[in-house]
Amino acid sequence: MTRRFLASQAVAASLAGCVFLDASSAAIPIVAQAHSPVPSVCGAACVETQFLDVGSVRYAWRRLGPAGKPPLVMVNRFRGTMDEWDPAFIDALARNHDVILFDNVGVARTNGVASDHLTGWADGAAAFIDALGLSSVDVFGFSFGGLVSQELAYRRPDLVRRLVIAGSGAGYVEGANLSPEAIRVATKPVNDDEDFLFLFFRQTPTSQAAGRAHLARLRQRSDAFEALVSAPTWRSMLSAGSDVGTAQTSLLNRAPTLHIPVLVANGVQDNMIPTFQSYALAQALPEARLVIYPDSGHAFMFQHVEAFAAEVTAFLDEPAAP
Repeated sequence: MTRRFLASQAVAASLAGCVFLDASSAAIPIVAQAHSPVPSVCGAACVETQFLDVGSVRYAWRRLGPAGKPPLVMVNRFRGTMDEWDPAFIDALARNHDVILFDNVGVARTNGVASDHLTGWADGAAAFIDALGLSSVDVFGFSFGGLVSQELAYRRPDLVRRLVIAGSGAGYVEGANLSPEAIRVATKPVNDDEDFLFLFFRQTPTSQAAGRAHLARLRQRSDAFEALVSAPTWRSMLSAGSDVGTAQTSLLNRAPTLHIPVLVANGVQDNMIPTFQSYALAQALPEARLVIYPDSGHAFMFQHVEAFAAEVTAFLDEPAAP
């Protein structure tokens, strides 16, 4: 599996501000038919890819799991596509919840032009959710997707019921941004599996073995990685992330106003977005809890699959506070 990154000053500067998101454009008119929840008999490795027209954008998406609870919408990482979600983790979530995966505007199988701003990515996610006819959802944001998900919750408090922020933070946290080595590896013109294992898993035998098992599971889909994130789109992701890449624009400044339950989680040693960012975010949010997983890094949930899926399930199923 090959990961491609652009080596440029713009990339390095944006990464230094701790940038990772999803894709979208602002204020897209909805002209699509709503889709009713249909539980999938197929797991994440073979569930059908569907398409949903919203104005001029055709979103690619997948859905699996039982209906009946608020759907869990998965918002992916920097340069992540639907194919990057570990099928074992998605299947574990989908045992008890209606799980929705999608490529945001301009990402992989979804057409359109990705926004250069975080608000655009959040609006793209909202347009997709609205077009499905959903009025209340839970949102899971991984890495850059964690920033997008927070922006979505601020912009659409009517839509987001609960929030899971995994391997992410606030965009900028003093003393807890990317290391020079992480920037060097992430900005290679071409990244191989070894680079991915360095960036997303801890440098221990157990974590590295878990990372290799995760990479093998990603290849279970017959159409895995047929569509990748284009260079213009991930440049837009980097630009969007820079919107919250300074002390003045950090999401920490808005966190005290987000009054919904939030589960923040990370591995004990995240080489991409330092684990302290997760702590700082959880400390600033009024209704957050923090879970740190041992011997793991940025992609801890693809290592501690069952444990974190159970944690997410329990969090989403909790009765609302009186």
